[in-house]
Amino acid sequence: MMRSLAVLCYRHRRLVLSGWVLLLVGLIVLSQTAGGETRTEFSLPGSESQRAFDLLEEHGFATRAGEPAQIVFQADQGVNTRAIQQSMTSLFSTIEQNVENVDIISPYEPAGARQISADGKVAYAEMNLADRSQEDYQAVGEKIRELRDAIDVDGLRIELGGTMFIEEVGFSSELIGISGAIIILLIAFGSVLAMGLPIVTALFGIGCGIALVGLSAHFLSIPEFASPAAAMIGIGVGIDYALFIVTRYRQGLHDGLEPEPAVILALDTAGRAVIFAGTTVVISLMGMLLINLDAMRGLAISASLAVLMTMLASVTLLPAVLGFVGRKIDALGLPHRKQAEGDTRQSIWYRWSRVIQRRPWPAAAIGIGLLLVLATPLVSLRLGFGDAGNRPETDTTRQAYDLISTGFGPGANGPLLLAAELPNGGQDLAALQDLSDQLNQTDGIAFASPPFPNGAEDAAIIQVIPTTAPQDEATSDLVEHLRDVVVPPVNATSGLDVLVGGAPAAVIDFSNYTAGVLPIFVGAVLILSFLLLMAVFRSLLVPLKAVIVNLLSIGAAMGVLVAVFQWGWGLSLVGVGKEGPIEAWAPIMIFAIVFGLSMDYEVFLLSRIREEYDRIHDNATAVADGLASTARVITAAAAIMVCVFGSFVIGADPALKIMGLGLAVAVFLDATIVRLIIVPALMELFGDRNWWIPNWLDRILPTLNVEPSSETV
Repeated sequence: MMRSLAVLCYRHRRLVLSGWVLLLVGLIVLSQTAGGETRTEFSLPGSESQRAFDLLEEHGFATRAGEPAQIVFQADQGVNTRAIQQSMTSLFSTIEQNVENVDIISPYEPAGARQISADGKVAYAEMNLADRSQEDYQAVGEKIRELRDAIDVDGLRIELGGTMFIEEVGFSSELIGISGAIIILLIAFGSVLAMGLPIVTALFGIGCGIALVGLSAHFLSIPEFASPAAAMIGIGVGIDYALFIVTRYRQGLHDGLEPEPAVILALDTAGRAVIFAGTTVVISLMGMLLINLDAMRGLAISASLAVLMTMLASVTLLPAVLGFVGRKIDALGLPHRKQAEGDTRQSIWYRWSRVIQRRPWPAAAIGIGLLLVLATPLVSLRLGFGDAGNRPETDTTRQAYDLISTGFGPGANGPLLLAAELPNGGQDLAALQDLSDQLNQTDGIAFASPPFPNGAEDAAIIQVIPTTAPQDEATSDLVEHLRDVVVPPVNATSGLDVLVGGAPAAVIDFSNYTAGVLPIFVGAVLILSFLLLMAVFRSLLVPLKAVIVNLLSIGAAMGVLVAVFQWGWGLSLVGVGKEGPIEAWAPIMIFAIVFGLSMDYEVFLLSRIREEYDRIHDNATAVADGLASTARVITAAAAIMVCVFGSFVIGADPALKIMGLGLAVAVFLDATIVRLIIVPALMELFGDRNWWIPNWLDRILPTLNVEPSSETV
């Protein structure tokens, strides 16, 4: 099949290239005209926080169900001075006139009396907007920002809190990653033209993939960061897949083949590995569908589309482009190109493999021990979500967050909302007032408001301000205490169903859910990967070793994330304002991606080792030759991924920073400690047992062949 595909794409290269151009343009146009809205919604149907949210919507608290925001202001002369009060009251009025469905609770109104700090120097207006599209939120944010900037009063400082006011960075981290990949490819290939082919192929694939993500948003709930996350993954794997194929094509030419047979050879060898590797990544990502949450499904499908399109571009578009390039693949060569090619037996990688094989026990112990040490912080993993407090200090949302913490305490940045229906009217309202009084006597609560009923007085809410910040573990403990200890007696005696909601409660519900399903997800992916590798390599030890070692490398990467983002080690280096919990979705997403990618390198390396073993039946020599012949391209591929993933660490989005650093560290560890130390050491220790499998199992397993067909030139 791969030979036929290679011949088809090579001989009809003009048609294939035209088809990809039309596909890319068509998908982009469709995405722009018929695509849907991306929206970050980690709602959890059936959870208490989601039930509270639904109650707010059903009973007329529409603006409370939308996206909250604050207008925070500070004046050293006091916010109650005439000039300050007039300016801010005018701003609130102007916003209400220019923005539809907005409810502003001014600190100068009786309802907002507690929105002025005790020293009178900090105040905020609570601004609740009815639910709307993300584009509308951004438009509202821009309009309010302009109205804010028009105010010029000496001594008055105005900051804006809420995600609609987040300031975007003025550079593209994707371009930085691609620039780094170009440099690495130039070093690896020593040719400008050979460098350009993987880049062009990856851009075609990721362009189509991102357009499909936009179209998918019309039918699915796609988080806002799904597109940049898909771009991050697609660029990395797209360049890597094309790198494998171009490398094999150049080897064919250097061995004396004509361009067409060289293309057939490349696709029938590296192309097979690309298909298997890409399919493994997609399967691993689609395992996230087991989480059964709209946002996770959106992430899984977005990333899978990016990988799928880059994989298809690598095995169809790239062979066609190679047909145009022909023997000019090494055109515009750099001075070091000749030194980059030579006998693998003379390479540093072959000598390194022999060093490891002479002392396999110490090498394996050191490699595994290092991964275990790096994974140690994982025992204190705490899941949650970031907020404005994690943003750079120059961002207005971070400054608003800090002003509120200074003036009103850290808990004011994440109030809880207790909501309940009132079937008995005033009697139930009195019961809620008693609850409010009790809440004001509860440890960990700075203030609980009186119950605030809706217009029909058939539902009411109580706003609760914790004494601790939204991300603090103490706030999570408070939510659990309210749900388990404080609220149940009130429900039992009054017949009410008081629900504890609000942003901190929603974060806890989502985090608890993901923590519960994570072992199921990980187990399913591990079992499936073990079975796939067992079918490919007809071995028990090889897939078992691969699964365990890959799990260790992922654990080490997650340990690094905990140390940096949760413990705060070197936090300033990654541009995050302060430490906090790891994003609740991150472990699932990182595990799915990294495990799939690590299988890429595993297949690429082990298939070459198995090929040598079948030829010479000498395990030690097969391992050394396999490592020597693949280490250079694996190292280049890993360096590209580290560069692409690492570039997202310098972006503005803390969620993408976590993903970028996690993926970069995992790939780095996988390509160095795992592939260069642990794998050759363990395979030397196992010897011929690497390739043992019971006869009965060998007979019933399906044959999955990633090695070239017998007809390959």
